[in-house]
Amino acid sequence: MMRFLKKHWSNILFLLILALFFIPQTRMFIQVNLQRLFSFSPSVNAVEDQPKLHDYHWSLKTLVGVDANLANSKNKVVVVNVWATWCPPCVAEMPSLQKLYSQFKNDVDFYFVSDEKKERLIQFLQINNYDFPVYMPLGLAPEKLQTKSLPTTYIISKDGNIVVDNMGAADWDSDTVVDLLNILVNNETPD
Repeated sequence: MMRFLKKHWSNILFLLILALFFIPQTRMFIQVNLQRLFSFSPSVNAVEDQPKLHDYHWSLKTLVGVDANLANSKNKVVVVNVWATWCPPCVAEMPSLQKLYSQFKNDVDFYFVSDEKKERLIQFLQINNYDFPVYMPLGLAPEKLQTKSLPTTYIISKDGNIVVDNMGAADWDSDTVVDLLNILVNNETPD
């Protein structure tokens, strides 16, 4: 028996890991951690490739029921993250987004948008000790911010240029993103 185990240990390990993917409680944990392991800084759009957001109107509601609108952030630096609690890449990038929010919450408007039930979102925030602002959409996003991919994150400059439009998990508190936000907050043009 020992000889069999020594000879086939890698196959047994592979099958064990594969089996863990079929158990919902371990599948999410494994997927989230793999996403974190392979998350990198998002790419910044070249200046000539930055779409311009002209229509900021997006009716939203906070988790405490207050109406909000993305239009209130026109002429400000904005980060919009479209996500869900059941989405492993979304959950994987949340710690780095929380760090980014903590660092820039006074200078950048953040919108974490999810169409899940309010109770589920509140529970997720409490369990993970997140304090970033979460909104539920009351209507369609502006055309340039419409997406079917989760997560999708946009960084918008004060003049409405979509400087970053990233689909998938990313490392949001990286030096690249921190430097970019500092440049945008100070009205400079990113390279």
